[in-house]
Amino acid sequence: MPEPDIDQRPGPSDRSPVETIDLGRVGAGLDALDTPAERRPPAWRRALSGVLPPLVAIGLLLAIWQGLWALALWPEFRLPAPAAVGTEIWGMVRTGEIFPVLWTSLHRAILGFLIAVAVATPLGLLVARVRVVRAAVGPVITGLQSLPSVAWVPAAVLWFGLTPTTIFAVVLLGSVPSVINGLVAGVDQVPPILTRAGQAMGAGRISGARHILLPAALPGYLAGCKQGWAFSWRSLMAAELIAASPQLGIGLGQTLEQARSFNDMPGVLAAILLILLVGVSVDLLVFRPLERRILLARGLSGVV
Repeated sequence: MPEPDIDQRPGPSDRSPVETIDLGRVGAGLDALDTPAERRPPAWRRALSGVLPPLVAIGLLLAIWQGLWALALWPEFRLPAPAAVGTEIWGMVRTGEIFPVLWTSLHRAILGFLIAVAVATPLGLLVARVRVVRAAVGPVITGLQSLPSVAWVPAAVLWFGLTPTTIFAVVLLGSVPSVINGLVAGVDQVPPILTRAGQAMGAGRISGARHILLPAALPGYLAGCKQGWAFSWRSLMAAELIAASPQLGIGLGQTLEQARSFNDMPGVLAAILLILLVGVSVDLLVFRPLERRILLARGLSGVV
């Protein structure tokens, strides 16, 4: 095919407006869109925005509580004043009683949750990637997630007796299904091109799961772990409320049950507030920063 005459080619002044666009600048603009925006506010402002809203919400709840107590709609033994509950908590702090109680419950919950993550991660990958396994056990896992953890306590007591194994069994049965479902949901959202690219580069099943699937499914996996921690904490409280024994020690659940047996309403509310405080603290100090870091690393600006 003959080459066109160079003198007959259109010059810069003859090109259309679209053809005169600087392709280099267009490419730079697209790269800028892909780059996460580095507009992080100062540390004091981030801390204030994270701490102030919960404090305002707690202040409003205390004000409503104080107002209901002042109206005397219920007798004092049913609805004590917030100051009475605060005095109960301060008494536990002053005598040092609160620290072994918190440690007993916290170390059980953390250890049980870590074991649940170690068990649920390979199971979740198996359910997510093997179609037969997913069809067989997927509905069962979803059903187990909706089962109240307290239902497992009588069975665990009969299986293992009033021992720490009973507590950990209830925690595992409550948290493992949540972690599995979170990981499966995260793997389902991984683009297939990533797994195909890994296979083309020679990644096997284990290395592909470790280096491609798990990092790509990290947001869903973290959401499942967060939910698994919540189920772990609830399951632990249910087990401690029902399975009481000197061999098991005294945790927050036993503290709550003891206050109920003595009709000590300030003690009951103090134990409930401590249980709530631990759950909220773990979410704010552990999972919220992890979630924010992952979203920022992926160029997502989630409100977390």
